Amino acid sequence: MKVLITGSSGFIGQALAQRLKTEGWEVRGLDKRAGPSTDIVCDILDAGKLQEAVQACAPDALVHLAARIDIDETADVAEYPANVEGVRNVIAAVSRTPSIKRTAWTSSQLVCRVDYVPSSDTDYNPDSSYGRSKVLTEQIVREQDGGGSVWCLARPTTVWGPGMSAHYQRFLRMIQRGYYFHVGSEPLLKSFSYVGNITHQYLQLLKAPTDQVHRKTFYLADYEPLDLVAWGDAFQRAFHARRIPRMPVFVARALAHSGDAAIALGIKQFPLTSRRLKNILTEYQFDLTATKAVCGPLPSDFRQSVAQTVEWFNGLPKG
Repeated sequence: MKVLITGSSGFIGQALAQRLKTEGWEVRGLDKRAGPSTDIVCDILDAGKLQEAVQACAPDALVHLAARIDIDETADVAEYPANVEGVRNVIAAVSRTPSIKRTAWTSSQLVCRVDYVPSSDTDYNPDSSYGRSKVLTEQIVREQDGGGSVWCLARPTTVWGPGMSAHYQRFLRMIQRGYYFHVGSEPLLKSFSYVGNITHQYLQLLKAPTDQVHRKTFYLADYEPLDLVAWGDAFQRAFHARRIPRMPVFVARALAHSGDAAIALGIKQFPLTSRRLKNILTEYQFDLTATKAVCGPLPSDFRQSVAQTVEWFNGLPKG
């Protein structure tokens, strides 16, 4: 079985390519940047080149991960063309490539704000331009019926583990150096995804019988919610760092207001804003019954996930 992964140089893309190869799949990676998991350098916004690349590859399945994924609080939806026009281009390429029988299209949990519980797969309530762009991703896939393939939509939650972004590397480094703090005094339960588990879930979506996945939407996360406080404390113990202090919520809100002012002045890297603080303090747990029924048990538990992440992080160049 040959699978083409768009966005193969990204965090999930690299991990998924490795997982599929380990399982004996023939994998081709497509990304606008060269990388260890990228065989085809192509921007999905270049419709002509993309179509040629997909048809030349002639895969049996496609996993679409390519996207702009940052949340820029000053950006407009038009500044996320990969999530809209890029998806249209990939859909068109799939429809013109008869070998492709199965596709998985990556959306996001942020098609709804974190404190909103949707009543259906098409009940949307985003609170960012990124989220709105992913709503358009889903609508395009549905309107075009996955390019004529057996298709499903995947909504990953926050993904962590070896290979994660510089943003989360800073989180680990702050814990390691004793600069991190918890906000408030209560546990914070969230549906997070360990990268080794989410790649398992993508694999199962590609393998599952048609009637279990076709035209369906799946949240991808670990089945047990992650306690943000316990998560940070687990890394603190693994690093033998100082105990993580707690910051009262009212102090954090004051800092967040300062961050809002900084963003308004054009400072995009301020560590805390009101939106980010709300995301930290809002618990969310998705109904993963359908995902578990299709994908089955996950390969890594919480302790293994933390240990594997610490081993990877300790091997990074010190900076």
